Amino acid sequence: MSYVIPRAIALIACMLATVSAIGADLPDHAKVQEALRAIVKEKNGGFGLNMWATLVDRDGVVRVVVFTGKDRGDQWPGSRVISAQKANTANAFSLPTLAVSTAQLFSAVQPGGSLFGLQESNPVDPAVAYGGKSEDNGTPKDGMIGKKIGGVNVFGGGLALYAADGTLLGGIGLSGDSSVADHIIAWKLRHALALDTIPGGVSPTGDDNMAIDITDGKSASGWGHAATTDEATAIVKDLPKTAPVVKKK
Repeated sequence: MSYVIPRAIALIACMLATVSAIGADLPDHAKVQEALRAIVKEKNGGFGLNMWATLVDRDGVVRVVVFTGKDRGDQWPGSRVISAQKANTANAFSLPTLAVSTAQLFSAVQPGGSLFGLQESNPVDPAVAYGGKSEDNGTPKDGMIGKKIGGVNVFGGGLALYAADGTLLGGIGLSGDSSVADHIIAWKLRHALALDTIPGGVSPTGDDNMAIDITDGKSASGWGHAATTDEATAIVKDLPKTAPVVKKK
């Protein structure tokens, strides 16, 4: 009996160490919030609103939740869970060999599309989404942190995260503005965090950028996203130049 308790303690310590190691390569709350607050001050083709951002690790466990305003009510409250949903989606459908953004799923999930119904799979866990204290939302004590949120989102704002050596670390989700602006801000934030050494993607530029190529309801590439403003479309088109990803060799 005397050996059981020490062994149990050792096992628990080992499990905690393993959990801590998962997601250890992701930036912390302060770093993400600082970078995001700088980016939302730029022209992003949207309404210039405050934002939510969520980072999940490769297992889909929420690691960081931040907002850019002074308080949790300074950005759409509903966008907190949407940002987590986007992060989960980008991670869930990206691979070490292929990066897929939530924006690239938009056309494929429309009625008659090759992925129609995908948005109904892997639902958000409401206990994780709404189980914490409201005053902790967007802080290091956010109730989603350390738990799997789930969810599938199929418009702009979710990107996979890759380390400098190309290791797939998880996903990032942005929400709080127009869907195209969400993508633009997510792209800029991933770049600022140096988590964009990607293996390639299905966009015309060979990455996971948004393709705004829908005419008369049909996407030329099959992976297109609806447009919002001309300004946003122009910014998206220039992202591979203004915030270039690193292509994994």
